[in-house]
Amino acid sequence: MYRALIHTLILLLGLCSTLVAQAIEVKATRLWPSPEYSRITLELSEVATYKYFSLKNPERLVLDLEGVEPEGALLEMVTLVAPQDPQIASIRVAKNRPGVTRVVVEMKTEIRPQVFTLKPMGDYGHRLVLDVYPTSLEAVEKQVEAAIDKAGKLSGEKQVETSLGKPAAKPEYVRLITVAIDPGHGGEDPGATGANGSHEKDITLSIARRLKAQIDKQENMRAYLTRDGDYFISLHDRVNKARRAQADLFVSIHADAFVKPHARGSSVFALSEKGATSAAAKWLARKENEADLIGGINIDVKDVYLKQTLIDLSQTAAIADSLRLGRAVLAEIGGINQLHKGQVEQAGFAVLKAPDIPSILVETAFISNPEEEKRLTDETYQDSMAAAIVTGIKRYFDKNPPLARNKVAQNL
Repeated sequence: MYRALIHTLILLLGLCSTLVAQAIEVKATRLWPSPEYSRITLELSEVATYKYFSLKNPERLVLDLEGVEPEGALLEMVTLVAPQDPQIASIRVAKNRPGVTRVVVEMKTEIRPQVFTLKPMGDYGHRLVLDVYPTSLEAVEKQVEAAIDKAGKLSGEKQVETSLGKPAAKPEYVRLITVAIDPGHGGEDPGATGANGSHEKDITLSIARRLKAQIDKQENMRAYLTRDGDYFISLHDRVNKARRAQADLFVSIHADAFVKPHARGSSVFALSEKGATSAAAKWLARKENEADLIGGINIDVKDVYLKQTLIDLSQTAAIADSLRLGRAVLAEIGGINQLHKGQVEQAGFAVLKAPDIPSILVETAFISNPEEEKRLTDETYQDSMAAAIVTGIKRYFDKNPPLARNKVAQNL
């Protein structure tokens, strides 16, 4: 009897050890707040079974994780919530029942959650992603449009005030021009990493902010950033944000990378309806289009984009204008840095697919080149690059003045 009891105890201890050994490890947790949504990412050693549901009064998102212990990086997640997070008030982590850990995310507002998993990609392992969108997102979009309209009115008032004093210079353009500036990558998607550890997402945001500041100083021109912080935006959302802002131009800012460190120079790209203009352009477009896989989007959410026949008709004209814009910008940035290619290249960049907005992608320099990485992190170079892009944009509009807005295309 005693032998049987001891044998049973040994088996139970062995089983417990196996269960402990097989516990799923939370290797890292990350939180990315933004005005439009906040993202919580759990990076796991393997796929975990989970369930989630919402509770009211107060608004909460509850996540139950099976086979995960409330320890390590998972517990540290509670310290990641910043007071200025627009959506998340706090996070609590505790064991709910044997084998199940519960994560409770308390919200500041009513939310619409999306919870999904991502397979290993790049430097990331298995990920469980919680995206929490405010149900009032439509109101945020209206605020963006109102800000653009207000900027136009202020621009008009500024001209009137000037004319009441001394004679004002003649406005360069007949209406307010809106330039959508898209800082590449962000949040979960760091982009390329330089030899000294700089991240493309940080450099692109810095240059984009400087570019916005310089555009806002121009008469009858205003800029709109698709992101103004370190958070992830999908490629089609970047395009849609530019269209909601009724942008006249779309300029995506990047810092190139290649497998060999000697590659150098600045480039400008436009969309191609057919094939890429070079093998390098095709390779770069494929790499940039992987941003959604690295940053992570919920593939169950369908992109409601659009009536393809109408897109094709509009996009042919938009690509022609994109090439004109690209050539004007390329000529200017060639004055501050060596050009990687002397002409605007084309490839199937997803972020350039606005059907009715001339769109270019500017590779400001090679972050993978140690010498150019130093320039990219230098504020003087960033200002010079921004100034060159602004001058190129003005040159483009001098020859191609903006027309009345296409209200039909805005509803595609």
